[in-house]
Amino acid sequence: MVITAIADGITRGVETVTDIATAPFTDPVIRLGVTGLSRAGKTVFITSLVANLMDRGRMPQLAAARNGAIRTAYLQPQPDDTIPRFAYEDHIAELTASEPRWPEGTRRISELRLSLRVQPTGLLSGWQGPRTVHLDIVDYPGEWLLDLALMDKDFTTWSADTLARIAARGEAGSYLGQVSGCDPGADLDEGVATALARGFTDYLTVARARGWSDCTPGRFLLPGDLEGSPVLTFAPLPRPETPGRRSLWREFERRYESYKRNVVRPFFRDHFSRIDRQVVLVDVLGAIHAGPRAVEDMRKALADILGAFNPGRNSFLSRLFQGRRVERILFAATKADHLHHAQHAELTAITEALLRDARERADFAGAKTQAMSIAALRTTTEAEVDHEGGMLQVVRGRLKGTGRQAAFYPGDLPSDPAHLLAPARAGEATWLNADYEVMDFAPARLTLEPGEGPPHIRLDRAAQFLIGDRL
Repeated sequence: MVITAIADGITRGVETVTDIATAPFTDPVIRLGVTGLSRAGKTVFITSLVANLMDRGRMPQLAAARNGAIRTAYLQPQPDDTIPRFAYEDHIAELTASEPRWPEGTRRISELRLSLRVQPTGLLSGWQGPRTVHLDIVDYPGEWLLDLALMDKDFTTWSADTLARIAARGEAGSYLGQVSGCDPGADLDEGVATALARGFTDYLTVARARGWSDCTPGRFLLPGDLEGSPVLTFAPLPRPETPGRRSLWREFERRYESYKRNVVRPFFRDHFSRIDRQVVLVDVLGAIHAGPRAVEDMRKALADILGAFNPGRNSFLSRLFQGRRVERILFAATKADHLHHAQHAELTAITEALLRDARERADFAGAKTQAMSIAALRTTTEAEVDHEGGMLQVVRGRLKGTGRQAAFYPGDLPSDPAHLLAPARAGEATWLNADYEVMDFAPARLTLEPGEGPPHIRLDRAAQFLIGDRL
């Protein structure tokens, strides 16, 4: 195991040295990782970003688009033949159809290369011709990302933390009943093991749908070709005083460690080692709607997730001896179009407060970070309606499922984020003096002018922060 780790380190070191040695003679590459928790809109973000970089009429805050430095943008075959290609053409067709629909969420890792032909600006720009900058976008399921927090936990700790966390959740009642009815110290029975793993998976599925963030192990929800394998046949159990070598508890402990070794570690090693820009998408409004405990659950999950990144500046020496480091991280609260713009500042402030622990960790390491509220695809328009003698600022859009137009007011977000985070940290079950709602909107029917990408909110500002300095 140690020899394997050393060999992996040597291999990655050789690859890094090779990349650095050849960099001056090749086109520059920006590797952008796109991740986030479930329902945050990763697929739509990537699709709209690519569409708006190819047709830049709605990207005034991206300096290279505003000043004409980007001459053209086009898709190319991705450099890694072993990773599925992000199905951009299918997704943009779904979003721009006469009856548009949301594309399916991310279920596996994928990649897409967008090449930008850029004319350098500045003092020597007249002596230089256009150059090509490749943007490699790596998309991966947020459920897999949550597993990174398992790397520092053994089975005893993970089981105890999980059972304590879900003890008060109604969604976990059935699984907790299974646990109370079994003996973890008894000899392994594969039928019992399978039933426990299936029961815990059922809990995770319901918990994710109801807004809980920390739904690990992530591959239980998206197993792929691992479905039914022993590496996915375990679940949290209370530790017996003296678990025997052939006990259910010992076998689950072994499978848990195998899951970390054979699933989590290779994913982290193979797909994070070359990322230098990262966007973390967060459905803050969905968590607020689910209640204080869901907000606190999200805060803890994001702090754990960011601890797994390798933030810092990509200096020559740091890349040579430590591997590639994430230089910029954007924390983006999605679905800003579900709010009137008058509340966007409050949503951004809540996001910054929610992510403070994670941001400070990255800032301390030298990475640039920013939080903002965005909508990668704008689905609503703003309006004011008369309500009890006053004017209420609402958004209008097509409802998912029926297509009917409706006006929606989600509730007043507090100007002080502590009014949300304090009850969340205190473990309150509900908001005491407020009621927050969310609405499922369908994509708006689009009529795009030549040279325009899909409508959005602050996607150009997000692009400027993530890649603007490299263009």
